[in-house]
Amino acid sequence: MERNVGKGHRLAVFASGNGSNFEAIAAACADGRLDARVVLLVCDRPGAYVCERAARLGVETFAFRPKDYVSKEAYEQDIVRMLDERGVELVCLAGYMRILSRVMLDAYGGRIVNIHPSLLPAFKGAHAIRDAFEYGVKVYGVTVHYVNDELDGGKIIAQRAFDYTGADVQELEAMVHAVEHPLYVEAIAGLLAGRNR
Repeated sequence: MERNVGKGHRLAVFASGNGSNFEAIAAACADGRLDARVVLLVCDRPGAYVCERAARLGVETFAFRPKDYVSKEAYEQDIVRMLDERGVELVCLAGYMRILSRVMLDAYGGRIVNIHPSLLPAFKGAHAIRDAFEYGVKVYGVTVHYVNDELDGGKIIAQRAFDYTGADVQELEAMVHAVEHPLYVEAIAGLLAGRNR
């Protein structure tokens, strides 16, 4: 894959794990679907695979251990400084498993978006796919939304639904990811172009 070469808007991606949405965003920057480039990956788990993806794609990474800081506010102050120094215009949460404090929300409020694997407001929280599966719903989906101080509660930007009547949660998770990647890129493109406000 080409490296993260976009020259337009400056994005930061926050992730905690595998990083498939991070790579989808970086790939869209590289191939021109996004007039942007990812200037920083923020990761709260230094050993996470997303850090390897970032290294391969030439994206600068700030990987930190929250326990090394006295508080969430302290490490978010460091993050905000790095975002400001790099001229970040939009923060994209992509499997970042931490609730943001007022430090981030006050500095970048209205410029932080998240992708969530359910049709919000249904099935908020960290286990949305499994929760929906165990509940027995037949229509699943993905939501891109603004981040505010309510868990998965910010204004909805885009949603996409699909039917699933099978009995394999791993198959369902793969279907969710197949929807997430293009939807997030499309939503980010709309935001950068001034749509989806």
